[in-house]
Amino acid sequence: MKLKDLKNKNLILVSGALLVTSLAVCGAAFATDEIKVSATEAVIASTEGVPVQPEIASTEGSSVIAEESSASASSSAEPIDPNVVIHYEVPASMFASATVNVRNGAGIQCEKIGKLSWGAQVTVTGETGSGWYEIAYKDGIGYVSKDYVSTGIPGVPFLFVGDSRTVQLKTAVGSTDKAYVAKVGEGYSWFKNTALPQIPNYAGNGTTMIINFGVNDLANASKYIKLVNSNIDAWTEAGIKVYYAAVTPVKNCKTVSNDQIERFNAKLKSQLDPRVTWIDGYSYLKQNGFSTGDGLHYNNSTYKSLYSYYMSVIDA
Repeated sequence: MKLKDLKNKNLILVSGALLVTSLAVCGAAFATDEIKVSATEAVIASTEGVPVQPEIASTEGSSVIAEESSASASSSAEPIDPNVVIHYEVPASMFASATVNVRNGAGIQCEKIGKLSWGAQVTVTGETGSGWYEIAYKDGIGYVSKDYVSTGIPGVPFLFVGDSRTVQLKTAVGSTDKAYVAKVGEGYSWFKNTALPQIPNYAGNGTTMIINFGVNDLANASKYIKLVNSNIDAWTEAGIKVYYAAVTPVKNCKTVSNDQIERFNAKLKSQLDPRVTWIDGYSYLKQNGFSTGDGLHYNNSTYKSLYSYYMSVIDA
């Protein structure tokens, strides 16, 4: 009997414990739900009037799409070949500003198929991104560097203005890329009245002009200085670079002496406008020698040597 009562008593205790545990669990669950509700209400309350931000998932999706679009655009954009010719809708008429090689392709490594002389008019049909024009050439096409072609009629690269010595210089070195305004036996008056008005017909932007007067009228040094200095503004504004070449020496000449030439040269060198560059061909020939048949005019080899010296000064 005692054993049975003890079992019943234990059973009652266990049942009570289970009941307390159940109530505790239910209470906790209820409390948790309350906390959840309170937290939810707090979030709702705190976000009222604040713009709703996109969900993380949708933002990630947009990022992926943008990256894919960017990658797609990058893969589809191919670099443009600089040697591809972009053809003009209407061909353009242009001019060679110097003697230039015509090639069978757009590049100096391509084969030469001809030349254009200074001032030659060409029909340009297109251009490349690497600095070449496609032109109509003979019965086909050719290519020339854009550096030697201009839209307007260019000034001749070199213009020589002078007397008989300049005439003979032309005979010795030719006229490629060069023009001459010169006449045998002339001096100051011809320079002023005839040669000067002709200069704009040949010279322009980029022209180098070499003046060489005086051997026939050394007494007119002051007049030459005044005439050149009064025109230097106009020449400079036109883009013409002006040089005055010294009167060069003579040998056993009856009409002219080297002393007279030296005085003429010294006066011009010291009084010409600073924008006129002096070329001392007198000292060059005195030091290197020269050949003359009549004491005044030179042979072709001397003129060629003198011309080379002129170019060395100009290119310096």
